[in-house]
Amino acid sequence: MELTVLAATGGIGRHLLRQALAAGHQVTAVVRNPVKLGARPGARVIRVDLATAGPEELRAAVEGADAVLSGLGPVGKGEAGVAEQGTRAVVEVMRAAGTRRLVVVSAAPIGTVPSPDRPHPPRHDPGEGPLTRHLLTPIVKRVLRAHYADLARMEDAVLASGLDWTIVRPPRLTNGPLTGAYRTAHGRNLRGGSTISRADVADSMLRAAADPDTVGQILGVAN
Repeated sequence: MELTVLAATGGIGRHLLRQALAAGHQVTAVVRNPVKLGARPGARVIRVDLATAGPEELRAAVEGADAVLSGLGPVGKGEAGVAEQGTRAVVEVMRAAGTRRLVVVSAAPIGTVPSPDRPHPPRHDPGEGPLTRHLLTPIVKRVLRAHYADLARMEDAVLASGLDWTIVRPPRLTNGPLTGAYRTAHGRNLRGGSTISRADVADSMLRAAADPDTVGQILGVAN
C-alpha cells in the first residue's frame, strides 16, 4: 500500500512509520522538522507544519495515497488546536485528491467530551468500569481539558468528512514494546483497559487501514 503518515516524528507517528516500512509499504512521512526523523531509507519525507498548513502544502503528501494515517495531537498546552487544524486541512485535500481512507488516533475519554457538533455527549462510555467512570476519567479530563477539547473538535471534522474514516481511541499511552496482544472494541472503550503501548496503537492503526470492517467505526484499543 501507499501510505501517508502525518506527524511521523511523534510518539505514535514514529512507530507508524517504522512498522509501515518494515511491512513493505511505500510511505510518505509528513513532519515539521525532518532532522528529528533521522535516516529512514525508503520513506519520502515532506516538510509541513500541520499547525498552520493549508491544502496546497499538503497536496503532494496526500495525492496517490491508498490511506492517510494520522498520529497528530497536541503535546503541550501551547499546541492545543493542532489536531483540529491539521485534520481539517488534510480532510479538504483528501476530498479534492480523491483519497478516501483516513485513520486517526484520538483518546479513550473523547466520547464523553462536548464539542461543537456534539454539545451533549453521553456522560459515560459503555466500556468503562466503576473506577474509571467515577474517578480516573474525571481526573484526566480536568487535567487535559484543552487537549481533549482539541481532539473532540478533530473528531467532529473526521465524522463530517464524508471519507472512509476510522477513529482509534487508546487509553493511557506507554513506551512499551509492540506486543500485538491488545484488545479492540467497536464503539466503546475496553473494560479494564487502562494502558496500551504507542507501538501497539500504531499496529492497530495499520491493521485498521487495511480492514474494511473498520470503516466508519470508532475503535477502543487497550491491553
